[in-house]
Amino acid sequence: MVEKIRTIPRPLVRLNQWFIFLSVVLTWVTGFHWILAFPLMAGLMGLAINFNPVMRAGRLFLRKNPSEYIPEEYDQQQFNQTIAVICLGGGLVSFYAGWTVAAYAFTIMVAAASFIAILGFCIGCFIRFQWKRYMYKRSIEKA
Repeated sequence: MVEKIRTIPRPLVRLNQWFIFLSVVLTWVTGFHWILAFPLMAGLMGLAINFNPVMRAGRLFLRKNPSEYIPEEYDQQQFNQTIAVICLGGGLVSFYAGWTVAAYAFTIMVAAASFIAILGFCIGCFIRFQWKRYMYKRSIEKA
């Protein structure tokens, strides 16, 4: 039996990456830390109830059938979104707690990762690949 791999059209993934990146930059420029709540909530909704409002809105603007775009693996995107949510949440909590260094560390990480992904290299994908590779090697050693 062939397992069907769930995918997300690349333009929707890029839209989400731009949304995260621009939200973080806007937070830095304006000093309004609550802006981070928007990508954080969108990411949490995507992880918890499989409904990312940013991607859902972007779907309305796709010119072709979603299956005609370059696919991005759903599980990989969920992993990446988990990392983004952790960093956005850490940044937001840190800003409000007055932990400026931690806030900037978290937001710099998520902004850099999203922008580098827009440029074509997915840091989350690399991390997940290395983790899966490690787990595979570990399973071989036990066998």
